[in-house]
Amino acid sequence: MDTVTTQVLICDDSALARKQMARALPKEWKTNVTFATNGAEGLEAIRQGKGEVVFLDLNMPVMDGYEVLEQIQQHDLPAMVIVVSSDIQLKAHQKVKALGAIDFIQKPFSPDTVRMLLLEYGLMTPSASAQPVAETPMLKVNLRDACQEIANIAMGRAAELLAKLLDVFVLLPVPNVNVLETSELIMMLKSVEQHQSSALCQGFISAGVAGEALLMFHDGSYDDMAKLMGLSNPKDPDTEIEVLMDTGNVLISAFLNGVFEQLDMDFSQAHPVVLGSQCNIADLLQDKSDSWQRTLAMEINYRIEDYHIQCDLLLLFTEDSIPTLTDKLSYLLD
Repeated sequence: MDTVTTQVLICDDSALARKQMARALPKEWKTNVTFATNGAEGLEAIRQGKGEVVFLDLNMPVMDGYEVLEQIQQHDLPAMVIVVSSDIQLKAHQKVKALGAIDFIQKPFSPDTVRMLLLEYGLMTPSASAQPVAETPMLKVNLRDACQEIANIAMGRAAELLAKLLDVFVLLPVPNVNVLETSELIMMLKSVEQHQSSALCQGFISAGVAGEALLMFHDGSYDDMAKLMGLSNPKDPDTEIEVLMDTGNVLISAFLNGVFEQLDMDFSQAHPVVLGSQCNIADLLQDKSDSWQRTLAMEINYRIEDYHIQCDLLLLFTEDSIPTLTDKLSYLLD
């Protein structure tokens, strides 16, 4: 296929992920690259003949990757799809293969991984005389874009661990990442709090970075979660605390490990604290108001397929952390 120009579609809601994939394409592979920021845009590009080879993310707004694969399969559209995702659960791999994807690339990935896969499927052939083709124009990436992709990868790792421990499939959202003013943060916490009865809070700190992680279950989730964990007396208040502590030990720790590994930083965690119904979650930040004038917030909503289980994970970085995060991610930003 490399004797002619191959129409390549990179479909991912993350600007950073689109940029990284474009950079990873072999320089000698003659391509015309199109970008799509969600599945609906991607599907339209495929219908227009712009997606002979498609690099497809799974967790996207408007239309996700699973829905795109279903449409391609249903309408027999001419596209060879390689899924590129941070959702590394075994069931995710099985689902995309059943829907016609030819392979799966785990985020983060290397250019060598992309090259080997393209060669394996005959999408390009090595040529000693091949000349590098013109580079695809690069996308601009800001701090929010970079943090969203970091959160996306960390989210996938935490979900895989939870899925293995409970033998379930964890449904993953698009991470919500924003820099919030104090008033916006308090409003967000109050809005989230309306759907939860208690929460787990755990501080974390590294060189120049600090914050709080909050895990909050939606009402009605505790019974099913307790049963999945094999806990007796799911209605017991002590069982609710045990569910919070055990889940937090998985999701918070795995998520933080995923974030700080990508930042190439060591970190430590404080002892977790259970916030009950008598304690307003928003009050947690009042004593540290000077550090929370502006907050980088990563919000993940985890759901478990076939169960009434839903929980929110919030990672809140202090204002003082933002310069260090910017510096650590500077090589990704432009």
